[in-house]
Amino acid sequence: MAATLKLKLDYDQLTNCMRCGFCLPACPTFRETGVEAESPRGRIALMKAVADGILKPDQAFEDQMNHCLACRACEPACPADVKYGQLIEQARDAVEDHTESHRWWIRAVRKTAFKGVFPHQSRMRLLGKALKLYQGTRLRQWTRQSGVMKLFPEHLQQMERILPDASEDGVVARIGAEHKAKGGAAVAKVGLFRGCIMDVLFTETNVNTVKLLGEAGFDVVIPDVQNCCGALHAHSGEADDARELARRNIRAFQGAGVDYIATNAGGCGALLVEYDHLLQDDPEWKQAAAWFAERVVDVSELLVRKGRPLAFESKEPARFTYQDSCHLRNVMKSSGAPRTLMNRVAGAEFCEMKEADRCCGSAGIYNVTQPEMSGRILEHKMEHAEATKAEYILTSNPGCLLQMKLGIEKHGDPGRMAAVHVVDFLYERLKKD
Repeated sequence: MAATLKLKLDYDQLTNCMRCGFCLPACPTFRETGVEAESPRGRIALMKAVADGILKPDQAFEDQMNHCLACRACEPACPADVKYGQLIEQARDAVEDHTESHRWWIRAVRKTAFKGVFPHQSRMRLLGKALKLYQGTRLRQWTRQSGVMKLFPEHLQQMERILPDASEDGVVARIGAEHKAKGGAAVAKVGLFRGCIMDVLFTETNVNTVKLLGEAGFDVVIPDVQNCCGALHAHSGEADDARELARRNIRAFQGAGVDYIATNAGGCGALLVEYDHLLQDDPEWKQAAAWFAERVVDVSELLVRKGRPLAFESKEPARFTYQDSCHLRNVMKSSGAPRTLMNRVAGAEFCEMKEADRCCGSAGIYNVTQPEMSGRILEHKMEHAEATKAEYILTSNPGCLLQMKLGIEKHGDPGRMAAVHVVDFLYERLKKD
């Protein structure tokens, strides 16, 4: 493992770290534990020690690499501009090449998910169909009442309870692949990145994204041959698979001839905008990856910067708050655009949440693989959310949305508060001519 780490780690980035400690208060795991090794500075020191042959990459080293949320809140705080997110992905990639800690069933689940399901949109739709069947019949009620769910860890039982209704068709089957701008000539042609999880569990959000873009003057196309962005693969040490998914997506959107590539999932967008880095060592795809990356933009940012002005109005008084998607804020550098749009909603009150820029503990599948730390972070987040007295918690990422739903289920009041994607909240309140 040490040799692989030395090969895959960007040593220049390791040495860029000045050990100043500005990252410490930004790091969720360090804030929770106060342990140096639980900080970006500490993890970089561990990586460098292994690369230099000073430290053996044992189980404790592997655990520390996996204990990071990869929220990348340390990056805006770093005066040396250390690309920590890239380092942690490189370290995990090396760890996965050699780890012996995964039990047989974990290896089987990883292989099934990362290689057999996520890369294939048709299989994702089959998964959605199966989940929809489970949710729409007495099977779900029976599994809960019979005690079958008690065979699973408590955090997985909780996740099952808050899953939204699944879809078996997706946005293209629902509304088609091409949509003309409303109100005259288009301001630009936009390709919608529909995602894999988004298109199965949040199909309506994808539909509403297309409609908002159309109302703002954009022609929208949805390339049907696109696939998973590869973010879960990259974050979990499956870098080769992430690169192959990137190549497929680049080919799909280049063929569509779009001006922008819109995403409504901060976690997806953060990898899409870094396809140029992901494929920097691939001479055949390097230029195409740069073309792709420079066109990726969050839907809120696109509406604010390039779209025709939209007006929103709440039919009844509402109080809402917003939880930043870490990757949208820290990687895509977009925190103002969602707030600009939300502040346009007449008749509703936006209340800024304390530490809205702090991770909620979702972090891809972190809330599944590291439930204890994720739960501790979520508990603090819900304390801040409750203090706003908001009826709605809005966010711009599916993982954050599920985590907020889980937080309301565990620590809040489901009868008084709801978690909603900002796109759905805005479209429901759009003033149409």
